[in-house]
Amino acid sequence: MTRPVTLFTGQWADLPLETLATKVKGWGFDGLELACWGDHFEVTKALESDGYVRQKREFLERHGLQCFAISNHLVGQAVCDAVIDERHKGILPPHVWGDGDPEGVRQRAAEEIKNTARAAAAFGVKIVNGFTGSKIWHVLAMFPPVPPQMIEDGYQDFANRWNPILDVFDEVGVKFALEVHPSEIAYDYWTTQRTLEAINHREAFGINFDPSHLYWQMVDPVEFVYGFKDRIYHMHVKESIRVLNGRNGILGSHLLFGDQRRGWDFVSPGRGGVPFERVFRALNDIGYEGPYSIEWEDNGMSRDQGAPEALQTVRNLEIVPSNVAFDAAFQQK
Repeated sequence: MTRPVTLFTGQWADLPLETLATKVKGWGFDGLELACWGDHFEVTKALESDGYVRQKREFLERHGLQCFAISNHLVGQAVCDAVIDERHKGILPPHVWGDGDPEGVRQRAAEEIKNTARAAAAFGVKIVNGFTGSKIWHVLAMFPPVPPQMIEDGYQDFANRWNPILDVFDEVGVKFALEVHPSEIAYDYWTTQRTLEAINHREAFGINFDPSHLYWQMVDPVEFVYGFKDRIYHMHVKESIRVLNGRNGILGSHLLFGDQRRGWDFVSPGRGGVPFERVFRALNDIGYEGPYSIEWEDNGMSRDQGAPEALQTVRNLEIVPSNVAFDAAFQQK
């Protein structure tokens, strides 16, 4: 039996959920991963009213759609970021931004992520996907020279801020899944390992596995799957492409997505370099039981073309595990 394929609504939050759900069902998706922005899933309303979460559930059932996770990436970004500025003001709810005082923003963001766990529990889902932010991302270049203690302090800051959040996740029976991603405390293989160590590998904290962010960094997403097999709680099907022609740089050159001078970019699943068939086989090997959630991003392609095409790509490449060894028929009875 194939696993469900959902669509992450984060890049579709400009559309009313009613409009998006009709599209998604028509394309053949099995469900939605609801973003906590736009009108798709509102944390405050979910906590204020039992009727709100009931209506959301009835809405999904009416459209024949499932939901396995909600996602609050934008608020999570502000929990640990060292620099809080106009970028955050542009993505945070007004009640989290408040007066913009950086530490106040961090504290309010942490409370909002706790409330997201509570809202997820009320809604009946067990996974919240998101970001963490990072106190040390801005020292990525390691120059001016970075004292080792500064790096250690960054991971300790993450642990200090996220352990109380994870206490709430434990209380309500929900898990947080970090999308390993540039600008987060974990952005590649080794930083993911160090991040898990910082919180003593507590079970409430795992990974929303997105191979697109690993591929452009030249990290093998299959090795990542096997290396963190007990921590992959959710999976994003997202695609990237490397365009290293001798001029383009892997760091992006401060160019906007879609610019042909970038050394890497996001493209529709199946149109880049992520080895999805190997990834799907690896996920089968480790016993991953969650959905494949398509996060669609491609500045050069219509999303109404790309999303259903991505769904078909997943259907074509997904591997249903065998329940018999191929050479078993050779054996004499």
